[in-house]
Amino acid sequence: MGADTVWSAADQAAGYSLPAPFFYDESIYREEREKIFLKSWHLVGHINDFRETGDVVMESILDQSVIVMRAADGQIRGFHNVCQHRGNRLVETRRSKARAITCGYHAWTYGLDGALRGAPRTECLTNFDKANHGLKPVRVEVFASFVFVNLDADAQPVAEMAPGAEAQARRFLPDLDRLVLIEEVDVPVAANWKVIQENSIEGYHFTYSGPVHRELAQLIDFDGYELTPRGDWWTYIGPPRKGVTEAYGVPLEGATWQTDWFFNLGLWPNATIYAFPYSDVVGTFIMIPTGPETSILRFGYYGPEGRALPDVTKACIRWMNQDLGPEDIQLNISNQKGLRSMGFSHGRYIIGETPDNRSEHLVRHFHRLCHQAIRPEAA
Repeated sequence: MGADTVWSAADQAAGYSLPAPFFYDESIYREEREKIFLKSWHLVGHINDFRETGDVVMESILDQSVIVMRAADGQIRGFHNVCQHRGNRLVETRRSKARAITCGYHAWTYGLDGALRGAPRTECLTNFDKANHGLKPVRVEVFASFVFVNLDADAQPVAEMAPGAEAQARRFLPDLDRLVLIEEVDVPVAANWKVIQENSIEGYHFTYSGPVHRELAQLIDFDGYELTPRGDWWTYIGPPRKGVTEAYGVPLEGATWQTDWFFNLGLWPNATIYAFPYSDVVGTFIMIPTGPETSILRFGYYGPEGRALPDVTKACIRWMNQDLGPEDIQLNISNQKGLRSMGFSHGRYIIGETPDNRSEHLVRHFHRLCHQAIRPEAA
């Protein structure tokens, strides 16, 4: 372990942030793969993405691939996305419909329950039992009406990992159970996944970094913006600002919305469920690492079934995709470039005696979670 990848107790006590190599070092990335991402819960989609028998969603977890699908018995099950014959990838598309899963190489066919149903020419083998060659299962849980998977059979259940999180989500998101997918967008970003997370969990930059963040700050009572660490989950919430009559350039009159608050709930390590003020949509924001200095940002937008999207909600989605998202992504890319500088080793958290809306205490909390996961002996 190099000295530049050590976050000493003295540095932590002095308020210094994670050393820069934690955001680009290949060995750190490998540690995070083994000790964070292969052991954590990953948000796949909403339960209504699996409403019908044969609904299939593929989820990538670094170099691993999982398929989640609803079987004829109504159960949602997850499996490793690999044929048990020669290891061929079974499903390549993010979302699909299927009566069965058939390998495109040698046509081994699996039921939606993962059992091997057919395997050409295996009748010539002695002692070949289809029951021994089904797909390998992966843990699946439904939490707050969202579907999660975990590659670790011994992982703590989501509800135990995040006690109180579902109740908090339902307080702000009344249509949580009846959401349907409107749009999903994957955006490649030339930045480490932690750089992206840091940016999302501090309000320090809101009125300094760009015009779109200032627009967001004007929609809420920014002085009341609270960022709260809660263990393996966290919230950052801004109350409504009095007298707001339009949002995202559209009048509010006649519109419906999930909440007039800016609500964000983060789940360790990389998923956020959120709602922008006055928008009748629930968003998911997931930071998917693809390398030490590259990520994919997955934006999911879910609206209440059977209710037309108000103009202000349509404007909010456009604003997120075309304005706020790009402004943040440019900050992520610029930050990642700077972390490579020989003139930077680590930063200093801006945290006063009483954490407020501009405090970086939630960034510190997140850094500690990351460090504890890969270096538990140093925690």
